[in-house]
Formats: sequence, C-alpha cells, structure tokens
Amino acid sequence: MTTNAKVAVLRTKPETILEDYDRLFSLAEAERFLPQDSTVILKDNISWHYPFPSANTTPWQLEGTILALQNRGYENLVCVQNKTVVIDTFKGEDLNNYVPIFRRYNIPVLYNFKDSDMEWVVYEPKARMNALSRIFPDGIRVPDYFFGKSIVHLPTVKCHIYTTTTGAMKNAFGGLLNTKRHYTHSWIHETLVDLLHIQKEIHKGLFAVMDGTTAGDGTGPRIMTPVQKDVILASGDQVAIDAVAAKLMGFDPMSIGYIRLAHEQGLGVGDPREIEIVGDDVSGENWNFKIGMNFHRTMGWLSWYGPTKVLQKALFHTPLVALPIFVSEAYHDYYRWPLKERHVYERWKQDCCWGRLFAEYLEKGHLR
Repeated sequence: MTTNAKVAVLRTKPETILEDYDRLFSLAEAERFLPQDSTVILKDNISWHYPFPSANTTPWQLEGTILALQNRGYENLVCVQNKTVVIDTFKGEDLNNYVPIFRRYNIPVLYNFKDSDMEWVVYEPKARMNALSRIFPDGIRVPDYFFGKSIVHLPTVKCHIYTTTTGAMKNAFGGLLNTKRHYTHSWIHETLVDLLHIQKEIHKGLFAVMDGTTAGDGTGPRIMTPVQKDVILASGDQVAIDAVAAKLMGFDPMSIGYIRLAHEQGLGVGDPREIEIVGDDVSGENWNFKIGMNFHRTMGWLSWYGPTKVLQKALFHTPLVALPIFVSEAYHDYYRWPLKERHVYERWKQDCCWGRLFAEYLEKGHLR
C-alpha cells in the first residue's frame, strides 16, 4: 500500500542558490531519511561528459547538497562515479566543474569500475524481480561498497528518449548496474523498479535532490533544448520526486511505466493527488515538454523495441557491440557537440543567469 508522500520544491536564483538548497533539505526533512551513523554516497549524474545545460548534475547542486549535509552533521560523505560505454567519467567530472568542489570540501571520489575501489558481487534480492533475474540469469551483480550506506541521488529535471522522463529512479541505473546495463533497455521501466527494490534492501537511507534551474526538453538525456525554470526539488520518496518532476514537465506521471509500476508495488507514491508539495506551490505548472525524435531515438527504438530487436543478442551481447558504441560516440561527440550543442552551451553561458553562474564555477576551477 502506498502512503502520502512529501516533495519539497523551491523557486530559486543564482544569488541564493546555496542557501536555498539548505532550506530545501529542511523542508524535505532529510534527517528522517538519512541516518547520521552511516556514510552518505553522493551519486551525481553525468549523462554527457560535455557540460551541456540540463544534461548533468550542476556544480551548485553538488555544492549545495554537500553544504546542507555537512551543516546537519553528516561527516562521512563520498562521491561514487560510474562508467558507461559512451561517457568519459573523468572528462565529465572535470568539464562539469565537480573536481574543485570535491577538493574544497574534502570529498573522496570512488569509481565503481575500479577494482581497487569496490568489487561487484552477486546479490539475491528479497523482493520478486520484474525483469533483472531474467536478464541476468547468472546473478545480479552490484557494488559491494554500497551495502549498509545511505545514498543521495543528484539528477536534473529532463526528458529521456527511453523512459519519457529521467530522475531519481533512473539515477541508480549507472551506480548499481555494470557496463552490461544496456542489456536491460528493452525492459527499462521494469529494471528501474527492480533497482529501487534493491536500493531499499541494501541502503540505510535514500534521498534525492533534483535540479531544475535549467531543465531539459526534448530528446534527452544528452541532446535537448535547455529551458530556464528556476526550481529545485528534494524528497525521501524516489517515486514521488520523479512524479512531481514529470508533472511539471507536462506528463501524466501514472502513464509513465516506471513511476506507475513503482507506485503499484508500494515503493513510493506516483499519483500526484497523494503527494504533498511543500515550499513553493508549483501544482498548476505545465511546461509542455515533448520528447521529439532524432537519429539517436530512432536507432534506439530499432535496437530495443522495434521489429529489429530480434538482433539484440547478436549485436549487443557480442564484440559487435563496438559498432553501435562507435556510432553513438561519433554522432554525439564528433557531430552534435562541435556543430550544434557546443554553440547552445556557449550562448547559455552568456545569455542565461545559470550559464553565467556555471562560468563562475569554471573560473574558480581554473584558479585552483
């Protein structure tokens, strides 16, 4: 059975953003969800190593979260990064201005793809899995470091070509699944629900802090139209915060597979009528975001959902996987970024107040 949930939402501006994140934590009652006696993992989101607005955790989101946690007595903070086949993690944390923040606040960074940092172990979930047991019949592997620790997810408000929206629940996808996570794309909604089951079993606490200062409309999670929206969200209910973000973007949360399934399986609240919004009233907002279509979404549909999905195992479970990886890298990094998205990013830094704040973080990073 689901119960009423609370999501904190605040309108914000660059001049008060760090103070607003601290207030957001109070409104969302973070201490209720994060035990003081456990290490807190900060799980940022790098959807694209290039600093495209709305694609990645913002530096003020990361800094504001660290300060809010430290102000509440959380001393053992660590960031865990993951690796994907198309994203350069080290380039991403550098270009998105995270590294100076880690240094300033003495936050150690671990990598779930480094054997020296953690080991992938077989985990048998207590909950009945919707898809993962079938996808990985030899065992579901998760990082041993995650057991017994709390986690704070740091997604942004944006669309996604596979899941309509992406947020707190989707953010676990990178941290809890290894580089074979692409096996799950045909069952992505069921996978995200399974991962939330697992998170509730292995973590001491769960919390999410979402940045919507610049939100992503369109074919996310990388190539989007950035839209200034000036909001930030937080909640101890991973389903509820994703539902509120989806509703803001203009989608019916209960029509989105992963939100509906999680709600039905009692993992959180996905029905907006059962969610209490505290802070600023955004209940009447509708941003009218649309997913749209591009080359990446078309190829994804053919690969994972269309009639050609019968070729999945031949293409994605063999060395031939190098071909779609190359195509994705070439499309995003050598075509879209230099010819299109880099120019959007440069205009954002000049014309948008959040872009100018990003440039300030960039300058501070260069000074260090």
